[in-house]
Amino acid sequence: MGEFSKASCPSVKNILLLDSEGKRVAVKYFSDDWPTNVSRLTFEKSIFTKTLKTNARSEAEITLLDGYIIVYKFVHDLHFFVTAGDDENELIISNVLQGFADSVGLLLRGDVEKRTALENLDLILLCIDEIIDGGIILETDANTIAGKVATNAADGSVPFSEQTISQALATAREHFARSLLK
Repeated sequence: MGEFSKASCPSVKNILLLDSEGKRVAVKYFSDDWPTNVSRLTFEKSIFTKTLKTNARSEAEITLLDGYIIVYKFVHDLHFFVTAGDDENELIISNVLQGFADSVGLLLRGDVEKRTALENLDLILLCIDEIIDGGIILETDANTIAGKVATNAADGSVPFSEQTISQALATAREHFARSLLK
């Protein structure tokens, strides 16, 4: 088997979930391209400003900004963004975005809006962790992502699709607490 090279894997610089005013809901950076919180906030504002006038509701849109590929989609009052280097494949980055948006939709039971997202922020952050680890793309299938976030297969829990909302939340909180202790 050949030597593993991080450079040979598609990677993501950040994943952003902003509200309709450009404010953070959930963000995670995997690159030192924006070393300070101020530089990150400036980048988020520039992305939001550049994409605000577009209509990315039905399909994901792609744009270039400062040498980065940005794939984005708007769902109700939430704006989903995935940023990658300009040498990455747009289709792969688009799949990451679609997996993120769809899995958030599954976890929030179709109620994809800021209020619900903030109430379930732990699930969204776990969702990001299931999709990307250190910038490397792990998974893009929404059902798989939502299933991993909502259940822990090792404990024989009820499948995500058969859980009540309170069971799913309890399982996700337990999984989140375990991930913090690691």
